Amino acid sequence: MKTTKWLIASDIHGDYECAKRLAECYAASGADRLILLGDLLYHGPRNDLPEGYAPKKVIALLNEMKNEILAVRGNCDTEVDQMVLEFPILADYAYLSVDGHSIFATHGHTHHLKNLPPMKRGEILLHGHTHVPAAEPFGDGNLYLNPGSTSIPKEGSPKSYLVYENGVFTFRDLFGGEYRTVEI
Repeated sequence: MKTTKWLIASDIHGDYECAKRLAECYAASGADRLILLGDLLYHGPRNDLPEGYAPKKVIALLNEMKNEILAVRGNCDTEVDQMVLEFPILADYAYLSVDGHSIFATHGHTHHLKNLPPMKRGEILLHGHTHVPAAEPFGDGNLYLNPGSTSIPKEGSPKSYLVYENGVFTFRDLFGGEYRTVEI
């Protein structure tokens, strides 16, 4: 039986060099899906322009991978972005199920630890938005996970993403290796 393997990333913000590296990591990982937690093309008014800012190149790169991507909308994603991307990006959240675990995947600007979505015991809250990787238990056996940002990391964190496989979430540096694992 084939195991499920996902690569999970957030907050590309139009940085082509980081998006290209993320695509390379995805291809090398052998993951089944690339899950993107929003803020794909625009850098937003609160962030400095990423060094590799080239949203048109990011559009082309992501559209080449359209059948591999499951995405939710970030606070910087709009209907205009959907017009140029060939995969859905405007859902505010997705419920995912993997290896007996339920995951509420969202960007994090609406639902987060201070404004939780309806969750059952043991479910996982997965979001980006803060640009800071995180893995924290909360509630009644729940877990909060954040892959950080691939392009504009904050609080001294690396440019990062998550890989899920066999009940383990692995935090990976976009230009380095694994730096933390969380077993569920």
